[in-house]
Amino acid sequence: MHQPICCYLYFPHRFSLGLRVSSFFLHLLAAAKSSGTATMSSSSPSSSSSKMIVLNSSDGATFEVEESVAVQSQTIKHMIEDNCADTSIPLPNVNGVTLARVLEYIKKHAEAKDDEEGLKSFDAEFVKVDQASLFEIILAANYLDIKGLLDLTCQTVADQIKDLTVEEVRAIFNIMNDFTPEEEAKLRNDHAWAFE
Repeated sequence: MHQPICCYLYFPHRFSLGLRVSSFFLHLLAAAKSSGTATMSSSSPSSSSSKMIVLNSSDGATFEVEESVAVQSQTIKHMIEDNCADTSIPLPNVNGVTLARVLEYIKKHAEAKDDEEGLKSFDAEFVKVDQASLFEIILAANYLDIKGLLDLTCQTVADQIKDLTVEEVRAIFNIMNDFTPEEEAKLRNDHAWAFE
């Protein structure tokens, strides 16, 4: 059977580039070619064992994960729905170490979704990483469109900087002050509350 060519560029939001081929038409076309009649059915076969998905990181690491876990990523879910995941799914924006951490998070949340206290404890330990790793996880969560992980990691960064001065935030994030002394004085005067 002829497999449709997937021309959807995978970004966190499905319609961001307008190049997505409608999965409805792909399913309809495939059904019409195979049986002569168009019938709608689930894209995943019903079976007792869970289907495994292979994910390839940017640095060549390969991970095999259950589809039920992988679809917590909206990006991966859309790739599967659009039949672009027959053999493996390349994730060019996520390295292997970060992908392993992301998979740890989504697997735990898939398995223990009813255990709120256990998940809170897990989440608190999960974000206890160095700053570079935390930012890599934020970028991966954004690319893979995993809302819970993105919210958790961004809230962690917000908590880290909430009571710091502007100078301390600049030092933490290695931000150079490109204001002239006059511009900075005006900003400090106009927005004194931000410099308290």
